[in-house]
Amino acid sequence: MVINRKIQTLDEFTIQQLRNFPKATGELSNLLRDIGLAAKRVNVEVNKAGLVDILGDYGSTNVQGEEVKKLDVFANDQFMGVLRHGISCAGIGSEELEDVVIFDDEISNQSKYVCLFDPLDGSSNIDVNVSIGTIFSIYRRVSEVGKPATKEDFLQPGNKQVAAGYVIYGSSTMLVYATKRGVNGFTLDPSIGEFTLSNPDMKCPDLGKIYSVNHGNFFQYDKRVQDYIDVCQRKNKTNGGPYTQRYIGSMVSDVHRNLVKGGIFMYPGTTDKPNGKLRLMYECNPFAFIVEKAGGVATDGKQRILDIQPNAIHQRTPFFIGSKGMMDELESILKS
Repeated sequence: MVINRKIQTLDEFTIQQLRNFPKATGELSNLLRDIGLAAKRVNVEVNKAGLVDILGDYGSTNVQGEEVKKLDVFANDQFMGVLRHGISCAGIGSEELEDVVIFDDEISNQSKYVCLFDPLDGSSNIDVNVSIGTIFSIYRRVSEVGKPATKEDFLQPGNKQVAAGYVIYGSSTMLVYATKRGVNGFTLDPSIGEFTLSNPDMKCPDLGKIYSVNHGNFFQYDKRVQDYIDVCQRKNKTNGGPYTQRYIGSMVSDVHRNLVKGGIFMYPGTTDKPNGKLRLMYECNPFAFIVEKAGGVATDGKQRILDIQPNAIHQRTPFFIGSKGMMDELESILKS
């Protein structure tokens, strides 16, 4: 049997990165591998949805007032369990939990990092077999290592992230994560049960042909947002046509597509929800970090997402993210 050594697993990749930093402790690499393990467990259940009793509503609502799906609960339990029993995380914050959870034990208190995550983004699509995903964000603690983490460790602006990423459970399962060194994508190889490097050094194209927005809310958007959508529909580009709308309703899928192919994703505030619907800490900040490291731009329509100082774990914000050229065009209209 010939072994293809050009294929590099997530574990091998993170170990190789460590070699470039002789003083690195490997703690961040361990945390990323723990997240990969939890993602593989969730992937197994996502692929069995419909065969086992894991579809449908759990019968409760989360802190956001949203119906909780059974897979939401399973995914949350998996990520929380893996990180709690690992050695590289001092605490977590989750969309499904009202407050942060501090892992107050001797080993966890020695960790330098805390993690926030949306365990299953797009869960309203679970029952109809549409791609869903996990989003995560990693911060270095500001509290004293050796003692329990504090809420202040989590309430840091997005520009303090040391890593962020997402997992997309689709036709193939991918884990994409970013550090200050760049963005890399790994596809799960089911034959060996490992994430393998498939998209090294990902870059977001400066321009794209796709805009993603919920047109059902068009008349609740600010007039300037409506004007930009009108530009998207009427714009004559070098290819002779307007932009194409693609909106899945699962942000992981929409932003991933635009990251790869170029495009813009918008979730503006509305007259009913002027602060938007998406959560800053574990949805917008991670994606803003990833897309910026790939060369794109992310704002709330007024300022850079990563510069917002949060005041609550479940804080919401309007969100615009995508290719730099398209974001520049949007911002020129929003400022007009």
